[in-house]
Amino acid sequence: MNLSYWELKNWFTSVDFTIVGSGIVGLHCALALRKKFPSCKILILEKGILPQGASTKNAGFACFGSLSEIIDDLKSHSEDEVVKLISKRWNGLQLLRKNLGDKTIDFKPYGGYELFLKEDENTYAECLQKLPFINDLLKPLFRNEVFAKEADRFAFKGIQEYVIFNPFEAQIDTGKMMNALLKKAIENNILILNNVEVSSYQERNNLVEVALGDFSFDTKKLLFATNGFAGSLTNNKVKPARAQVLITEPIPNLNVKGTFHLDKGYYYFRNIDDRILLGGGRNLAFETETTTELGETELIQIRLEALLKEVILPNTDYKIAHRWSGIMGLGSTKKPIVEQLSEHVYCGVRLGGMGVAIGSLIGQELADLVK
Repeated sequence: MNLSYWELKNWFTSVDFTIVGSGIVGLHCALALRKKFPSCKILILEKGILPQGASTKNAGFACFGSLSEIIDDLKSHSEDEVVKLISKRWNGLQLLRKNLGDKTIDFKPYGGYELFLKEDENTYAECLQKLPFINDLLKPLFRNEVFAKEADRFAFKGIQEYVIFNPFEAQIDTGKMMNALLKKAIENNILILNNVEVSSYQERNNLVEVALGDFSFDTKKLLFATNGFAGSLTNNKVKPARAQVLITEPIPNLNVKGTFHLDKGYYYFRNIDDRILLGGGRNLAFETETTTELGETELIQIRLEALLKEVILPNTDYKIAHRWSGIMGLGSTKKPIVEQLSEHVYCGVRLGGMGVAIGSLIGQELADLVK
């Protein structure tokens, strides 16, 4: 890097905290550190022109898990673990709303719905049978019934008679949320550099030497908030998971309003700006979608288009406007990893596809590790 004296002096000298990743976790961590250490120098490094993983690419679901997802989680986690995980997601959403404000993030409490395809008889029956048990499990947290059986009022096709409604679920505008977080960080004198990738780091004495290609600088503490890109940091306890998405052109008189889940959360859709945003399908090709490469595949896009045409908008003319993908961080358990890796290095990763819900809380917890 061909840097001037001014660049070295202002950006790379006397750095107290360096955060890798400018997504939801990284920005919340930086803001929490600013409150904790008002005069410290905080530098965020981001390898993309915008947050590279999922923070600016997600569907904007303010959710904590559909009924079938929670039932599925109980097959690999204890009841206590599942309740704690949902509590963390719920508290994270409240922290996000408190930090930025509902108007700023365009928070709309339309509720969430889970649909079941006609052929998904087993999951449908299991969810109806276990609904009262899950409501009892979650009642101490929400002080009310979370899930209820309702008739479909959106004229979807090819689904079971009833849907599962969750009044606590909402939607946000992901772009507005991230823009507000970036603005708040800059207002708090937090330095953000984009298109900068950390190639390696090395601890020595009381500092960490951070390498950016052929250039390196020193920082007192190094914090990783790279989620789906954190495999090598965590001995592969975090696996990348690509999520593919499409969105339609505006649709006149669109009556679909809310956040919607299908097939244990593997598919999801919502309304936004009179459009339908639809994503998912990695369960069709887990191996292919365990990647940090952004992009779309024909197999998944064909399935998304089929759901759009046959189930979601069966009697509506529409055009697809755009497609994209994002990278999530998953693992054998859904519990996030917030750890001190060594004397001066920390990480907050593995958000389990729930970054909007728990990203703010994980950022806070990551900052809390630093003494």
